Amino acid sequence: MPDHIPLLGADCANCFGLCCVALPFARSADFAHDKPAGKPCGNLREDHACGIHTELRAKGYAGCTVYDCFGAGQRVSQVTFGGRDWRTGGKKHARLMFEVFPVVRRLHELLWYLTEALGLDAARPLHPELRRALEETERLAAQKPEELATLDPAAHWHDVAELLLQVSESARRGRKKGRDRRGADLAGAKLRGADLRGISLRGACLIAADLTGADLRHADLIGADLRGADLTEADLTGALFLTQPQVNAARGGAGTRLPGSLVRPVHWAAPR
Repeated sequence: MPDHIPLLGADCANCFGLCCVALPFARSADFAHDKPAGKPCGNLREDHACGIHTELRAKGYAGCTVYDCFGAGQRVSQVTFGGRDWRTGGKKHARLMFEVFPVVRRLHELLWYLTEALGLDAARPLHPELRRALEETERLAAQKPEELATLDPAAHWHDVAELLLQVSESARRGRKKGRDRRGADLAGAKLRGADLRGISLRGACLIAADLTGADLRHADLIGADLRGADLTEADLTGALFLTQPQVNAARGGAGTRLPGSLVRPVHWAAPR
């Protein structure tokens, strides 16, 4: 991974708790209470830190342990708005910050994918296009708050998605051991020990799927829903476009093998 990949991960110490304020959540298995967009979570302290950070799952906020802003939080807080927080900047300032945050988060997710693609030897013929796409994504993310608030990144996402599909096909060429399952509904599927090397699982629903001991090396997992999927002893070495939020949402253990750019979730070691 290129050296700047850590900048594309959450740095909560340099963020104004934006995910705890700007985003809405509904009472469910993931969140103990409803919260509308723009209203601070009741657990957010005055210093923008979470008051129950070490107890989130026990307190009914598992959804918070899954989320990752790809570094958008600290960028919006410290760069886009120059370190002026939403508590002291006034209502207009706060509203604008809350509108900008999800836009920048979306662009930072793209930066993660593009950075990963540029680290793949198989994608070298596409590196010039990837660099141009990364530069354009960075240019969009670096805009002023008023410009970001009116930006719809959908068209740019579409263009980049097509490029990443080409990268995926190049990286998986000669590695595929089964038929592609792009967009497949595999919720609860029994895939224990399955050989899924090099196949496309782009956008597949793998909620609560049993992937114990599955071989997912070089599989394309962009957009795959891994909530509650069991990755115990699974091998995801070299998996394409796998993100920290996807890993956080799954279940795993000490024997789960992950790409080097991702970290093993703390809650994986906790009793079920």
